[in-house]
Amino acid sequence: MGPVQFLDLAATSAAVAAVSGRKAKIDLLAAALRRLDPDEIAPGSAYLAGELRQRQTGVGYAALRDRPAPAAEASLTVREVDERIAEISVVAGAGSQARRRELLGSLFTKATGDEQRLLIGLFGGELRQGAQAGLLADAIARAAEVPVTAVRRALLLSGDLKKVAVAALTGGAPALSEISLQVGTPLTPMLAASAPDVGAALLSTGAPATADVKLDGIRIQVHRSGDEIAVFTRSLDDITSRLPGVVAAVRALSVNEIVLDGEAMALDANGRPRPFQETSSRAATRAPAGNGELRPYFFDLLHLGGTDLLDEPGRVRWSALAEAVPAGLIVGRRTVETEEQAAEAFAAAIAAGQEGLVIKAPEAPYDVGRRGSAWVKVKPRHTLDLVVLAVEWGHGRRKGWLSNLHLGARDPRTGGFVMLGKTFKGLTDELLRWQTERFQELAVDDNGWVVTVRPEQVVEIAFDGVQTSPRYPGGVALRFARVLRYRDDKPADQADTIDMVIAIGNGGGDQSAASDRT
Repeated sequence: MGPVQFLDLAATSAAVAAVSGRKAKIDLLAAALRRLDPDEIAPGSAYLAGELRQRQTGVGYAALRDRPAPAAEASLTVREVDERIAEISVVAGAGSQARRRELLGSLFTKATGDEQRLLIGLFGGELRQGAQAGLLADAIARAAEVPVTAVRRALLLSGDLKKVAVAALTGGAPALSEISLQVGTPLTPMLAASAPDVGAALLSTGAPATADVKLDGIRIQVHRSGDEIAVFTRSLDDITSRLPGVVAAVRALSVNEIVLDGEAMALDANGRPRPFQETSSRAATRAPAGNGELRPYFFDLLHLGGTDLLDEPGRVRWSALAEAVPAGLIVGRRTVETEEQAAEAFAAAIAAGQEGLVIKAPEAPYDVGRRGSAWVKVKPRHTLDLVVLAVEWGHGRRKGWLSNLHLGARDPRTGGFVMLGKTFKGLTDELLRWQTERFQELAVDDNGWVVTVRPEQVVEIAFDGVQTSPRYPGGVALRFARVLRYRDDKPADQADTIDMVIAIGNGGGDQSAASDRT
C-alpha cells in the first residue's frame, strides 16, 4: 500500500472538523486508519486524535509563532513526521534550545500550509476536531471490523489509544482480548459526574447510596506486586519517586498484589487539608523523606491477590478494601438513605476543610475511564464578577478570534484592577464571536498576540478555589476558572474586589454575593 502522506491526515483532520455528524466523522477516521501501514498506526492514530505520540516535546507557543513559509508541494510521510518529532523530543543539554528550533524549522519548511496547520494544532495541544478517544474507539472498531465494546474496554484498561489501535488493526479481536488489567500498568480511572446539590446526586445514584468525602488532593492509583510499588496520576504519569510516604504506606499492607484508587494530600498539624496548591507542588517534586510527605486515602480496590474486581459491585469492592487497608487510610464514607442525611454529610465534609462529597451507587461496577451516573460529585461552586483586562488572539481552531481572557479583580484602595489569571474555558463559538468584536472596540493596544483593553467589560467566572501565586501582583490566582456569562448589567466599578478573592482563599468572608452551592 505504501507510506501514507502526512497531507492525507491533515485533509482528514480538516474534513472531520468540518462535519458535525458522529457517523460521518467515524467514517472519515476509519478510512484514514485503514490506509496506515503497521508502523504508521501508532503515530497516525495519535495525530487523528489531535495528539502527539510523544508526551513531551519541549516546543512552546513562541517557537510555533516564528515559523518558515510553507512548502509549495507535499513530501512528508506520517513515518517521517513521527521520526522528526521523536528527534525533537529527545533534544537535551547545552545548546538544546537552538537545536530544537533548528529541527522544528526543518520540519515546518517541508510542510505545506495545511500540514503546518495540523502540526501547530498537535504541538499546541489545541486541536479541536471532535476526534476524541471515544470517537476514535468507534473508528478503530470499524476499520478493524471488531466489536466496538472490545475496543472501548481495551482502551480504558490500557489508557493508550495507540496501543489499542495497533492491536485492533494488526491482530483483531484476539489481540484486543489480551489487553487486560496488568498490575504495574495504570488504567484510566473511573470519573464522577457533577450535580448542583446532594438531592440531585441521589436522583442519579438512587438510595441508599454511599457518600464519600471528596478530598482536596491529587488522584492517585497505586499498584503493588510483591516489593514493586508504582504510583500513577489521573493522567497515568508515574510519580512513584515523588511520593515516598504513599509507597511506605502501601508497602506496610499485608498483601502481595493490589491495585488501589484514591487521593494523596498534605495535612496541617491539626489533620486538616493544606491548600491544593501545596499538595500539587509537593507531588511535582520529591520531598525529603519525612518532610512534607503526602498522605494517601483510598476509596476503591481494583485488584487483589490475582483477582480483578472491576466488574464487581461497589459494595463488594469496598468491603474488600476495608479488609485489606487500615481504616486510617480509607476516605471518610457513610451510607445515606435520605437527602437530609446526605446534606448532613456534605456540611460535615465542608466544615472539615474538604471539597464536598462523591455520592456513589453501591451496586455499580468500576466503570473504567467513564463518567456516568454511578458516581456524582457535589461541591460548593464559587463565582466572581471580574473585569477583562486583556485578551489573547487564539490559535488552532480559534485562530482569528480573541480567546484567552486576562481577568482582574477590583482594588478598592487604588481604583484599579489586580490580575488573577487567564481562562479560555467555557467559551462557546457564539461568545467567541461576540467578544472578538467587543474587545476590538475596547482595544488600546495590540501587539499581535495580546490585545490590551479598557477595563470596562464585566464577566462572571466560576472557579474551584483560590491559590497563592507569585505570578500575579495580588499574590493569588483562581483554580479552574471558566466563563459563565458576560454581565452587561454590571459596570466595572461594581465588580468583585481582591479582598473578596483573598477571603475566599482563606476560607472566610461573606461569599453570598459571589458564590452559590453546587
